[in-house]
Amino acid sequence: MKTKHVIDLESLSISELMEIIELANDIMRDPGEYSQVCKGKILATLFYEPSTRTQMSFKTAMLRLGGSIIGFDNPQNSSVSKGESLKDTVTVVGGYADIIAIRHSLEGAAKAASLYSAAPVINAGDGGHLHPTQTLTDVVTLYNEKGTLDNMCIGLCGDLKNGRTVHSLIKTMSHFKGNRFVLISTPELSVPQYIKDIMNASGCRYTEMRGLAEAMPMLDVLYMTRIQRERFKSYEDYERQKGVFVLDREKMKLAKRDMKILHPLPRVDEISEDVDYDDRAKYFIQTVYGMYARMALIMKMLENDDRKPMPRQFDTHSTRCTNPNCITYTEEYLPKMFRHLGGDMLLCKYCDGRNLI
Repeated sequence: MKTKHVIDLESLSISELMEIIELANDIMRDPGEYSQVCKGKILATLFYEPSTRTQMSFKTAMLRLGGSIIGFDNPQNSSVSKGESLKDTVTVVGGYADIIAIRHSLEGAAKAASLYSAAPVINAGDGGHLHPTQTLTDVVTLYNEKGTLDNMCIGLCGDLKNGRTVHSLIKTMSHFKGNRFVLISTPELSVPQYIKDIMNASGCRYTEMRGLAEAMPMLDVLYMTRIQRERFKSYEDYERQKGVFVLDREKMKLAKRDMKILHPLPRVDEISEDVDYDDRAKYFIQTVYGMYARMALIMKMLENDDRKPMPRQFDTHSTRCTNPNCITYTEEYLPKMFRHLGGDMLLCKYCDGRNLI
């Protein structure tokens, strides 16, 4: 792999992505062949935000490859509780571990960590921004369950505003030919503008809808997501959105016989339990595909064996990101880095937030 860090799957070429998918499938076919390939290597899991599947999937992946794990799953059990900066934590852990997986509640945290780590960094989810290894899980699932990554009508339903899994999946699947999207949400939870810009730039067709039942007959894939209570400013705001979209047996009658249902999990109330017994429901086997996907990614990233830290001096901008959930608001030492979009618009390199000059 040409890239040292995986903050966004956009850093991988399509050929590199397909190599990871093929390697994941090879591992699935003969796990024993790969049981010692990471012997002597250490994965650090820095989880500043709660996680079950992603954290356990990374740990299991490394253990099944013969490696070891260190890290924390609660920042209150680390020096973070004493006020240690992200920079200092990552700089130290990057000297202990061969590879780091980081999850954080603030957008752009993984990008910030990559600036100071000698070890390669994997983004395991940064706020409501991106979740590239969940997308890797999703594409491995689709490749195996649909037999293709092209020419599909993909429905995404629920919290499309805060759903980092949704953002990452759209970005990746927009690179494959003939894919189109049906975006099913309330107006308040529609996808951010920068995701629409990506679909427009790639020529992907998309439709925004407010009802799940109306969308069901046209879909080849339905990607359900929960309404994310932790991303709302108040419980009242969450309650107004909760339970709007529920997939149940009656709606499944409207779907194609070969449609596949995916969900990044955890599920709350957006998929009724009777759907679990439908053979089109793939969200539990999806978690198993995810373990193999992460095994393949770890192997590919460790091939580089590049232990040089990034430069400690960075060009910084006078503008400050206007996204209050951007990591630069709490880690104020971080250089302010933007990409010019043209005119008077800047795009924050940490969180993809749009800013006026």
